[in-house]
Amino acid sequence: MEDNIIVKVSGLTKKFGNFTAVDNITFNVKEGEIFGFLGANGAGKTTAMQMLIGLNKQTSGEAFVAGYDIRHESEKIKKNIGYMSQRFSLYEDLKVWENIRLFAGIYGMKDKEIAEKTDQLLSRLDFEDERNTLVKSLPLGWKQKLAFSVAIFHSPKVVFLDEPTGGVDPATRRQFWEMIYQAAEDNITVFATTHYMDEAEYCDRVSIMVDGRIDALDTPTNLKAQFEAKDMDEVFRKLARKATRD
Repeated sequence: MEDNIIVKVSGLTKKFGNFTAVDNITFNVKEGEIFGFLGANGAGKTTAMQMLIGLNKQTSGEAFVAGYDIRHESEKIKKNIGYMSQRFSLYEDLKVWENIRLFAGIYGMKDKEIAEKTDQLLSRLDFEDERNTLVKSLPLGWKQKLAFSVAIFHSPKVVFLDEPTGGVDPATRRQFWEMIYQAAEDNITVFATTHYMDEAEYCDRVSIMVDGRIDALDTPTNLKAQFEAKDMDEVFRKLARKATRD
């Protein structure tokens, strides 16, 4: 795999019986890139992401994530990526520090390193007073920041974010994207799905799926020029009109 390519996808397809959820998609993601992976509900983006992170086997095609083959090396992939789902991937009945320790342990970090980085993380988030707070007691925006921080706690090569900003206010979403920019500056590649088209503007490049296929892939600036659109929302709507499945 090329030195600067962290996700390489070629002809990736997933079928469920006669239904083709992901239809022969091909694309690359570069190291340190913020890559937006967009599509309406049912377009196939979540299924595609699940294959890339090792939660679902492809029907055909191939993909490599952080240098590992998704078909044969899914466990190695899981050690080299971070993942944050729509539900923030936290355990509500555990304390803040317990969530950090749990996920760090899963990723194979040593106890001493976990302890040191936990203190640093709590300080950076201004969460020192919340160390022993149950996660379910935190405001939604705080949970979001903690979940993202936990997902990149082990300094993965790439972090996958599946609609991570759903349900939070615009100000909190902006703060979250500041954290994403910082992660990218630290050379963590960010692969994100989102329903918010203003967030698509923040990405280095954006792909848009329609009916299981990638119908557009370029920088936000180039996509707006190509589709003669004033913003990414208009680009998305023009493409989404072509969808034929629910």
